[in-house]
This record gives sequence, C-alpha cells and structure tokens, in this order.
Amino acid sequence: MLTKMQEARLERYRKRLSMYYEAEEAVLLNQEYSIGTRSLKRADLSTIRAAIRELEGQIELLENSGGKNKAFRLIPRDI
Repeated sequence: MLTKMQEARLERYRKRLSMYYEAEEAVLLNQEYSIGTRSLKRADLSTIRAAIRELEGQIELLENSGGKNKAFRLIPRDI
C-alpha cells in the first residue's frame, strides 16, 4: 500500500508522462512549422523520449514498491 505522499508523487508522474506523450506526438506530426514570417521548432525528440523513459521507470518503481520499503531497528541480544 502506498503512502499519501507516494500516491501524490505517482499521480504527478502520470500527469507529466501524459504531457510528454502528447509532446512526442506533436513532434512526430510536425517538428517545425511557420506562420507568416515566424517559425516555431518543437523540442528535440530524443530529449522527450529520454524523459518518457525516466518517468516510466519512476512510475514502475513506485507501483512495484507498494510501500514495502520500511526501516527496522534490530537489537542484538545475548541469551
């Protein structure tokens, strides 16, 4: 089970990943375009794809951890 902080982080990662997928699609459809004398060049596709891979990894890490990372303190005893 995820903590509230982990759930919030996971939601932020998913939202950002969705935006990166949209950016990737926009770049794939049209990398650069002009309107009159002005031109616009979209972000570099390799940068977008690197961010997608990073976010997918972070999401997978959070989903698979399931809040299992806990700290334990052991006290050695001599019986």
